[in-house]
Amino acid sequence: MRSVASALARPWVLDIDASIKPLYGHQEGAELGYNPHKPGRPSHVLHTYWVGNLRLVLDVQLSPGKQHTSVHAKAGLERLLDELDELGDKRPALVRGDCGYGNEGILGVLEEREQRYLLRLRQTKNVQRLVARQFARLDWTRADEQGWQAVEDRLQLLGWTRARRVVILRRRLREGLAIQSKRKGTRQLRLALADDAILDAARLWEYTVLATDVDYSLEGVAQLYRDRCDCENGFDELKNQWGLSGFTTQDITRCQTVARAVALIYNWWSWYCRAAHPGARMEAITSRPLLLAAVGKAVSHAGQTLLYLTPLHAKVHTIKTLVANVRAALQHVARTAEQLPSIDRWAALLRYICDRIVGVGPPLPVLISPPATG
Repeated sequence: MRSVASALARPWVLDIDASIKPLYGHQEGAELGYNPHKPGRPSHVLHTYWVGNLRLVLDVQLSPGKQHTSVHAKAGLERLLDELDELGDKRPALVRGDCGYGNEGILGVLEEREQRYLLRLRQTKNVQRLVARQFARLDWTRADEQGWQAVEDRLQLLGWTRARRVVILRRRLREGLAIQSKRKGTRQLRLALADDAILDAARLWEYTVLATDVDYSLEGVAQLYRDRCDCENGFDELKNQWGLSGFTTQDITRCQTVARAVALIYNWWSWYCRAAHPGARMEAITSRPLLLAAVGKAVSHAGQTLLYLTPLHAKVHTIKTLVANVRAALQHVARTAEQLPSIDRWAALLRYICDRIVGVGPPLPVLISPPATG
């Protein structure tokens, strides 16, 4: 939390999601649960809480394989929101989650704390009836660049304590459809031709239903939920580039500790890359070879220590630019610490990086340009 908390002064989005970690031994908590990629394989579940868009991890909660539903993430969410309250004005502007979290348990926790939310609903029978009633409406918004249209309504499902605002999104499916059918135990793939009933003067739609209490426009709500998909990229990077799913210990407590350690190192590297390139994220698969392929030499003189780097990467001029940006960030913290010796240097560094991301603060230093060719 301390690696991220100083950057939460601006409005931000809390993403909650879960990922499956397959296991190949006899570890504590290795249970047969939801495992779409390796059915029948015991697993652990990683309930993760993200800072949306910045793609930073606030906490990782590791659970046995059967505890993959939102019920088992509820306690961690409550604890996280309470901790953010204790830190001051750090609460998220919005909590966002997929269909696993659009239920009375999670909604009750958020509404009890007056926390704004945007959660997807499962396509149950009552939700399907709601969607069927909307298609005759004439006030659908105009399709955006992605082809989505939206309307809003009120809905109270079975088990809900009250009616809530819902936003219904739909997008027309285009041509080029294929239908997979089973005949006599075999699977057959065929194109949906003009003689099929689904294409006889009919339109095919995919739809999504979101529960929310925010007062944003319908177009804004649709875009906010689409942005949630970015945390899937974070899971991919954590598991495949940082080894979140590549470690195994006998007891689940040490698995929990290592998972949080991986997330902490991931956050540190993310801040380092953002200091080097504030305009956009850098994936680990490219940033680590770019920024770690150098020979360093430290020289101390007159009370100062200088670090000389000799890049070994072919993109040496790009590396010089990135390292110059990191040096500017560290010099900013050093100057601030000279004026205010008691300042929290880590918090000052994160504030500087966040200012660079949103485009405010002092200009970046003049960077080394590559020599002209030809």
